[in-house]
Parts: sequence; structure tokens; C-alpha cells
Amino acid sequence: MSDHKARGKWAMSGNAIEIRGLRKTYRGAKGQPEKLALKGIDLDIPQGSVFGLLGPNGAGKSTLINILAGLVVKTSGQVTIWGFDQDVNPRQSRASIGVMPQELNLDAFFSPRGALEVQAGLYGVPKAQRRTDEILKLIGLEDKAEAYARTLSGGMRRRLLLGKALVHAPHILVLDEPTAGVDIELRQMLWSNVRKLNEQGMTIILTTHYLEEAEEMCDEIAIISQGEVVARDSKVNLLNRIDAKTMVIHPEEAAASMPQAEGITVEARPDGALALNYHANETSAEAVLAAVRNAGIRIRDVKTEEADLEDIFLELTRG
Repeated sequence: MSDHKARGKWAMSGNAIEIRGLRKTYRGAKGQPEKLALKGIDLDIPQGSVFGLLGPNGAGKSTLINILAGLVVKTSGQVTIWGFDQDVNPRQSRASIGVMPQELNLDAFFSPRGALEVQAGLYGVPKAQRRTDEILKLIGLEDKAEAYARTLSGGMRRRLLLGKALVHAPHILVLDEPTAGVDIELRQMLWSNVRKLNEQGMTIILTTHYLEEAEEMCDEIAIISQGEVVARDSKVNLLNRIDAKTMVIHPEEAAASMPQAEGITVEARPDGALALNYHANETSAEAVLAAVRNAGIRIRDVKTEEADLEDIFLELTRG
């Protein structure tokens, strides 16, 4: 496929990344069977989105990211990055994506400025087109531009990894567990930068163990389990897939008896509240309130709780 046709294909699809039938098999150690890490994954990642890639340890997320980055060779399937088939146009596909790895793999004797310049050189960015000062400002390392990397704190090194991923102005930025083990201040700084980059049109792919982070940041999510995509949808639609709800009642006084009705389970909480669990497609909120009134309970306060991303994640990856 020519570059022109590849770009046309991307423009029609509107996807930053398209994956079809992606499989990866790792050869087993002597006497051990092969390990099938990815089992024929099909996945589209929309251009301009903040896309969450979630899954338990060993699910295949790192293998998928390393294939996108060109660090691992796939066994079979097709990967198209920004309209470029990875097999047909490997150089262009790699230039379209930047990866901020989880590991702090920095040369201890380079300064941040030096590290960014070397990285830009590796991607063939001409000196006149390099944005080293702009990136140093973005990641908050202007005052450490000439310091040895070995003297930087862990948080500063993580910021520098983000800078290295941006030197060639990629269309797509992959963040592999970017806030694992970092403090709240650095996490907020990273996410501020991510939002800014996304507003400028960059597609962001995020892997994270912090589900509340994915729920706050992502608008599209795929969940991978045992090498397969078990869910892929907008965040809103995923949250709507579990209709379990909880109505929390704070009685005026201690309840003499528990509300009882078909489809409702009741849990007494330590603060004296009653949590009534039900499924919205089977039981109405009015039926729950009627059960409370029938038990002779006067309500001082009431609120509802709905499923969050953690509930979805646990249900889809169970077993």
C-alpha cells in the first residue's frame, strides 16, 4: 500500500489505530508449551480520543503496546497506525506513535536536554524542527535542563520519559502505567499535560491499574483478559452495562425491621444506614421506597449508588 493510499484509508476510517486478527505466541522454555499471549485481537482506536486499555496482569496489554511500538514482532494479523500498515510502511507507522514506557530506562549521564536531542536525532528530526525547549517547559524541567539524569528524582525522570515520547511530534501517544508509584502532585501534572495534548488533537492510549483514573480520563475503553478483548465501548455505555444499583437510606431512628421485597437485598451499614441493592431493569426505585415505607421506616436522607468501572472490570475479567 502506498503512503498516499494509507493516509486515505485512515481519513475514511477516522481511526488512529486499526488492529485485525492480532496474535502473538511466545515460544516456551525447554519442555514447556508455547504461550499464546494475544488470541486474534480486533480493535479500533478512534482518532482524537483518550483510549483506556485495561486488564489484569498477564492479560496481554504490554505485549499489545510493544507490538504497536515495534519492539515485539507479532505472530500474525494486521496493525495499521495512522493509516500506515506496520508491515508495508514500518518507518512511517513507528514515526506516528510515541510511547512513554513504565520502566525508567534513562541514560544516567545525559542531561534532559541531551536526552531529548539524542531521541530527536534517532527519529531523524532536523535540528531546525526540534522542539526541545518547548518540551522541557511542558514537562516542567526547564530548570533541570542541563542536570545529569542520575541526579533527577523519580518523578522528574518519569516526566523526562514523557518528553522523550514527544520529540518527534507523534499523532498518537501511548502511556504505559504513567502514574504507577508517583505522588499526587506529579499525577496531576501528568494528567494536565495529557489533557492539553489531547485538546491539541493528539490521540492518547492509556494503560493503568487505577480504575478511577481511567473513569475520569478516558472516553473510550477496551478491557483485555487472557489475550482477548472482552469489552470495548464508550465509558458511558460500559457503565450502563451493569444495571445494579444501591439505594442508601438513612432512617430517622434505628429500624425495628428490615425492608423486604422481591428483587431487593438489604445490608445494614456501620453508620446506621441501610443499603438496598436491586437491579434497575427488574425493580423500580418506587418499589424500593415502598418496601422501606412498609417496614415502618421514616427516611431522614436517601441517595443512590451506581456501578463504577471497577465493578465492570471485575465482572468482565472474573475467572
